[in-house]
Amino acid sequence: MPVVYIALGTNLEPRAAHLEKALELFRSLPDVEVKRVSSIYESKPVGYLDQPDFLNLVFEAETDLLPLDLLDSCQSIEQELGRVRTIRFGPRTLDVDIVLYGVESIKEERLTVPHPRMQERSFVLLPLQELNPEYVVPKWNKTVNELVAELPANDLKEIWKYAPES
Repeated sequence: MPVVYIALGTNLEPRAAHLEKALELFRSLPDVEVKRVSSIYESKPVGYLDQPDFLNLVFEAETDLLPLDLLDSCQSIEQELGRVRTIRFGPRTLDVDIVLYGVESIKEERLTVPHPRMQERSFVLLPLQELNPEYVVPKWNKTVNELVAELPANDLKEIWKYAPES
């Protein structure tokens, strides 16, 4: 079974509850076995800036699903949690991205893996680094650690581990 890494992001309240529910839904899928989950990171929005900060995490799973079938499952979970696509990079209850699918490079109309912008996103790379720092990412042929080291210093200042207010 291929090991996959899936990124979750949300910036509409209740943010932490959306991430928890998404993980619960992934755990309930018969062909997906969630193995490990990163810490939650909080980050500023990218692209469309007039919106709340995001909570992000990455989880590692094993799956029997083919890449496009996994994508369908991801999109179903987004819809179940009320994802509405109005503004590109806009606010959302849940965003699910397949970041890595085994060691495969996939370029389909609906899916590109490795995720085409993962190397420039601290909110994907830092949680991924927590799970598998030495993973060699196809396409760039660099480890996650090497990709993190190439991030601009400003990106690393704009992200922090999430500590819920008590």
